Amino acid sequence: MIVFLHGVPETSALWDKVRAEFDEETVALSLPGFGCARPEHFGATKDDYANWLITELERFDGPIDLVGHDWGALLTYRIATTRGDLLRSWTADVANGAHPDAKWHQYARIWQTPGDGEAYFKAIHETPIETMAEAYEGFHLGHEDALTLATWSDDTMGTCVLDLYRSATPNIFASWGAEFAPTSAPGLILFADLDSFGNEAMSHDVANTFGAREETLSGVGHWWALESPHDAAEVIKAFIHSID
Repeated sequence: MIVFLHGVPETSALWDKVRAEFDEETVALSLPGFGCARPEHFGATKDDYANWLITELERFDGPIDLVGHDWGALLTYRIATTRGDLLRSWTADVANGAHPDAKWHQYARIWQTPGDGEAYFKAIHETPIETMAEAYEGFHLGHEDALTLATWSDDTMGTCVLDLYRSATPNIFASWGAEFAPTSAPGLILFADLDSFGNEAMSHDVANTFGAREETLSGVGHWWALESPHDAAEVIKAFIHSID
């Protein structure tokens, strides 16, 4: 089973075009509150999401190939280093986010600031979708993909994003890094060379820490799953099929 996990500010629909490239059985999980309901009393912290993911993975029979993007990637690193018994393999990007020297991007710093984060999402949800799409085009997306991404955020997602990022200061290494070590399940770290949220040197360091393989996705940005689904799927397939 190939299990895909999206990030922020996304829904499981991020993976639709990638999953269409696979003949194998796949599933795309939805982070609670992201395009779906936020369960009552769900704290939406990084540890809440990690525990939720463990529960979801335990539901599947047979070996799991986990593929994570953005926060889905950071959660993948957590599972790979603490519950590797659940995985046959793992693939993830933005490994720089797991580096001990990682610093959050400018949007994350806004979301982590009480008042500023709430004001940010209020303004976003009052902005016309077409205007938001134009902003996303600045991240190397075509208009249709940018428009799709712009439609996903809502108030529920916004509150979850705030709680998630506020649980992850100064970075995820501060609380999860003690377990970061070579993983029992083989891993692949993807680096999209036009990803404005990425850092190649830090990604390489983290790959060494995890004992993971590395692959560069050339000519694509942060949302490579929308931008170049066929090429991305081929890289993921090649890795999964290479494992005995």
